[in-house]
Amino acid sequence: MNVELQVIGSSLRAVAEEMGAVLIRSAFSANIKERRDCSTAIFDERGRMIAQAEHIPVHLGAMPDAVAAVLDLPGDFWILNDPYTGGTHLPDVTLISRTALGFAVSRAHHADVGGMEPASLPAFSHELYQEGLIIPPTPLTHEVEQLFYANARNPDERRGDLRAQIAAHRLAERRIEELCARRGRERVAAAMDELYAYSERMVRAAIERLPDGTWSAEDVVEAVEGELTIRAAVTVAGDAVRIDFSGTDAQHPGNLNCPLSVTKSACYFVVRCLTEPDLAASGGAFSPVTVSAPAGCLVNARPPAAVVAGNTETSSRITDVVFAAFGGRAQGQGTMNNVALGNDRFTYYETIGGGQGACGDADGPSGVHVAMSNTLITPVEALELSYPLRVERWHLRGASGGAGAHRGGDGIVRELRVLEDCRLSVLAERRAHGPRGAEGGADGARGRTLVNGEEQPAKVTRQLRTGDVVRIETPGGGGYGAREKRASPPQGPPSR
Repeated sequence: MNVELQVIGSSLRAVAEEMGAVLIRSAFSANIKERRDCSTAIFDERGRMIAQAEHIPVHLGAMPDAVAAVLDLPGDFWILNDPYTGGTHLPDVTLISRTALGFAVSRAHHADVGGMEPASLPAFSHELYQEGLIIPPTPLTHEVEQLFYANARNPDERRGDLRAQIAAHRLAERRIEELCARRGRERVAAAMDELYAYSERMVRAAIERLPDGTWSAEDVVEAVEGELTIRAAVTVAGDAVRIDFSGTDAQHPGNLNCPLSVTKSACYFVVRCLTEPDLAASGGAFSPVTVSAPAGCLVNARPPAAVVAGNTETSSRITDVVFAAFGGRAQGQGTMNNVALGNDRFTYYETIGGGQGACGDADGPSGVHVAMSNTLITPVEALELSYPLRVERWHLRGASGGAGAHRGGDGIVRELRVLEDCRLSVLAERRAHGPRGAEGGADGARGRTLVNGEEQPAKVTRQLRTGDVVRIETPGGGGYGAREKRASPPQGPPSR
């Protein structure tokens, strides 16, 4: 790549990163300003993603479908959260605005968008309508903003977060105008074309180095009604990858269903990890990957199927299955351990990290978000200052990683005491089956959810009273290779 192309590419990525910084620093909710549950990207006039901030994989891979949904609509600023038109799940609110040379896009998880339970993450939703306000691709007007706020339990916080998103877009619009003025609009447009093509060439070249063939794998998600199977066949042929989910179970009455945009996002993530993980990503990196799934199955659900856990939990399992088809990797925790707490006064949401799987030359890291999540956890001080909650325990879950020549990473113990009556929803996985080890390594420990010491199912919504304690023990990662005698690494306090 020539020098000018590198400079323009770095400038576009800097715009996406600065958008994210403005959004995070301006947001009201802890979920965005502390946990950074948001993503930003720059698209060209054809709706192709050219530059992205290194934010949330499940957000970013689905963004092209959201931009495609507004390309033919009037206006220059849109809002959407509909999972069936390029969204992920309803709390993830996407804004799209025109710039001097394409579009700026932000996606942020709002801590409540209405629905049957506080924080809009019900464990027992059966239709999308129960999960919150549904916004199809719509011009963002003052009236639409007011409608959005009116459907949230904490409208002032929603107003602050949405205005933070809008501020990020105004910044992006100025920065793109400045770049075009400095470099010339035609040269920037040509650079966008080349950046997209360069990413595609690099990924195709990496795929060509993989052996041709077809491999398959399957795994389960833990639905309230019983386990559901995801099956994937991965075919490598020349410089392209095809991933087919035929044989996956049908969509079910609960909320583990995925829209196809989320399924594609998980597949893109895996292929990027296996080919060019350090490449400055653009939509061109997705071009060599074709994803198919039968309409009406768990990973290509038809509306109005509920999807709130599909975005977090099923996407994690899709990642596990596709990695398993490629072979040779121990699994990470395979869940985001979603915890939502709220009442008519507050709503709080967090995801909790766990163990990553070990690999052939290293132990898995402990206490990290894995696969489709890339958020932080809310610091104790910020959580206790903002919400009627107290953190009783927070430490690594000792010896929860799978043993092996290289150990899986350890999970986390997170214990919260509620200081006023509220509702709890937990959407989690790997409570029945621990993450698998590889090449003779042991499985990681299963996760656990407890309320006042009583074990709960993987998905639960229930009432809490003042003083109740919620304890989450997240899964450890799988180990890699046959066990060797070796000194045990320092561990946190033992899990009780």
